[in-house]
Amino acid sequence: MDSKSSNTRKMEELSLRIPASSVPENEPLRPLDLRFDRLQPSDQHLVEHKKFEFGQFVAREAMLDEEYWTAAWLRAESHWENQINDRYADNHKRKFAEQEFNAIKRRNREQIGQKCTCVVTVKKETKNVKRTVLKSIVGTLDLSLQYLLHGETFPGERVKARLFRSINRTPPNRYGYIANLCVAKSARRQGIASNMLHFALESAISDGIERVYVHVHRDNAPAQELYRKMGFEVILYSGYSICTSAFRFAVLLFVE
Repeated sequence: MDSKSSNTRKMEELSLRIPASSVPENEPLRPLDLRFDRLQPSDQHLVEHKKFEFGQFVAREAMLDEEYWTAAWLRAESHWENQINDRYADNHKRKFAEQEFNAIKRRNREQIGQKCTCVVTVKKETKNVKRTVLKSIVGTLDLSLQYLLHGETFPGERVKARLFRSINRTPPNRYGYIANLCVAKSARRQGIASNMLHFALESAISDGIERVYVHVHRDNAPAQELYRKMGFEVILYSGYSICTSAFRFAVLLFVE
């Protein structure tokens, strides 16, 4: 009995030493080394960076870890926005945001012949208003520059090839790829998505890229309409015909 009582007391003491989670239920889980009271970079800090101003917003490359995290959380919100009846949606969003934050940082470490950029759209700086990073970002996407594999005519093409396929690094086989495009629900229908795409395409062209791709689901009609307006053509595959034209850019219509 004495031994059991002693063990019980030790467990109780141990439990008192473990602090409860300080993260509010409605707040995203944040890495401890990030500062969310940090103000968005001023125009003076962006002189040498690519950017595109439109209306009350600016599209540019993300610079800070706090911006990577906010972009990751925005993607999580967008991914789970229709799961309002899912009791575990908040937990899923936190986990998704953490994974995406780490993935963004990993992708943005430039590798030989490959480059990935996290693009964000922020509210334009004003004289009398100082916004934190957390409250300034309203849109995001990824732009990566890659090479086609041998035998591919477009990314993800199902080709008959050997088990090991090498990367064709000749200049004509270098392409741009856009992914993870999303806009905050409160900031939609203000031209943010189209202007982010414009900035990404111009950035790709300035890097010598002649063709840019993006996957879109065949049932996502609004996204298809947006890409067509931006000058993309549609390539159908997975048993469907392939449309060819002289357009510089192309949309891959993903068929599941």
